[in-house]
Amino acid sequence: MFSLVRENIRIAFDSIRGQLLRTILTVLIIAIGITALVGILSAVSALETTISSDFSSMGANTFNIQRYEFTARRQAGERQKVNPIISYQNIRDFEDQYKYPFTKTSVSFTGTSIAEVKFENEKTDPEVTVIGANENFIQNSGLKVDQGREFNALEVDNNSNVCIIGSDLVKALFKEDNPIDKTISIRGFKFKVIGALESKGSTFGNNQDLRVIMPLQKARSIFTNSNINYALSIMVEKKELLDQAQDDAIITFRNIRGLNPIEDNNFGMERSDDLINRIGAITGVLSTAAWIISIITILGSSIALMNIMLVSVSERTREIGVRKALGAKQSTIAFQFFIETIIIGQLGGILGMILGILIGIGFASAVDFQFTMPWSAMIWASVITFIVAIISGSYPASKASKLDPIESLRYE
Repeated sequence: MFSLVRENIRIAFDSIRGQLLRTILTVLIIAIGITALVGILSAVSALETTISSDFSSMGANTFNIQRYEFTARRQAGERQKVNPIISYQNIRDFEDQYKYPFTKTSVSFTGTSIAEVKFENEKTDPEVTVIGANENFIQNSGLKVDQGREFNALEVDNNSNVCIIGSDLVKALFKEDNPIDKTISIRGFKFKVIGALESKGSTFGNNQDLRVIMPLQKARSIFTNSNINYALSIMVEKKELLDQAQDDAIITFRNIRGLNPIEDNNFGMERSDDLINRIGAITGVLSTAAWIISIITILGSSIALMNIMLVSVSERTREIGVRKALGAKQSTIAFQFFIETIIIGQLGGILGMILGILIGIGFASAVDFQFTMPWSAMIWASVITFIVAIISGSYPASKASKLDPIESLRYE
């Protein structure tokens, strides 16, 4: 039995080598469909993993007040609604008025994203982001201090010249040295490093490890632009109070903005878990599109594979007649053509998976996403190519096994 199977596999490979060009074209057609499936699902997985990890680090019990909604977009012909910035007075009023229990409010703003940071004879390129923040910013943003400590409320209120730096700054300025208690220079101002953050990586090309976080009041004394837009982040310690805390925050901020009951909010409100769910919905649509594209392509490859096997049966009619005359059973002839179809299908599937993974890696590298191996897509690709081979090979194998040996020997 095993020797017969081995012989049929050998014959199948000999046949594939004998019609190499047609086989290559068929393999490529199958591979295109599998590449589309694995490649798109790889890219979607990288997108979902990276963005979800960024937002989930904020915690499911955190919400933000910002200038615009995350999904704000215009309909055709609709004028864009311009919301006023969240000013320093707004955030001061909010801190004074918002007293919901078990909450911590973080205030921050981006002073610049093109700062140059110096330490002794070392300096960075002008690409460092400087953030002014209060004592709750680190915790509310899901950041973690790897070395040193966070700054406290006293340091924020007293304009202390202290800062916390990202992991890439540690590597660039201090090499293997401990950065804690070292003094760096930003725009001519000296700051003592009291903490270094754990690495966060990049999102959409934005390096989150190239940043300096300093006390809010000190940052305001350096970056004096009157049009600075602030951000508020509120963390609720008890998750069951999140909805009530958010409703209370909306009412408080509407009162600060002076909105009457019939006016829409002129600010955005976002929860981290809402963003994650929205991203999941978007990636779900992309995954569905990948499946539709792949199924259409794979349907075409099934027809091509069946066609090449029917041609193979016609070309090898005399061979089939000789094998039957020598005593080959119908099942043996059918198995020979069936195994040939499966081999071609699996070659196409393997090539498609390799190309799809390379596309996923290339996409993740191009946009600084975290690549994850699409195991489910690869399993489905293997199953699909096997099913395609069974469907495409059944009729040609059946036709070959039912040929009359005498008529086959007369075939020219």
